[in-house]
Amino acid sequence: MHLNPYGEYAVLLAASLANDWPQTRSGIVARTRDFGMTMAFTRTPADHSEVRDVVDRWLAVVDASGADQRASLLNGLMKDAAAYPRLTDHDGEGWHLHYRDDGQSLAEVLLAVISVGTALHLTTRGMTRLRRCEAGLTPGDPCRNVVVDVTRNGRQRYCSVRCGNRAAVRRHRALHP
Repeated sequence: MHLNPYGEYAVLLAASLANDWPQTRSGIVARTRDFGMTMAFTRTPADHSEVRDVVDRWLAVVDASGADQRASLLNGLMKDAAAYPRLTDHDGEGWHLHYRDDGQSLAEVLLAVISVGTALHLTTRGMTRLRRCEAGLTPGDPCRNVVVDVTRNGRQRYCSVRCGNRAAVRRHRALHP
């Protein structure tokens, strides 16, 4: 048996959905596959909009003004995702823990996975290691992407090299007009 830690892949999945929202339910499912989820999801007519609601609630955690507010919002997400942990051996992955009930919809599964994963990420790596791209803090910069800091030193500020370079050019131009 192995413990499914949910942390990094779940929070990276949430950021991926937030930064590049799929236009269809099948796009959401494909994205879950890209991040290693292999289970089948119960289909409901409102899957696409309900997953969007989950992502929007998660973005409130990203945008929280401090650790206390972030924890409060995340606790609300986990409360709504409440299900007892269970052992499972689906898809030949070996025995591991799931933090969700069987037969839940795509949105319900993602609420559990993303909220628990985010909580594990923040409590093991630090409450500040989830934010918006720093490039977007500059007036006029359009980037609103989420940055999940998985670096060793905890200093990731930009969502991409492109945004980091753009910010460096702005700093250089400000020093050398």
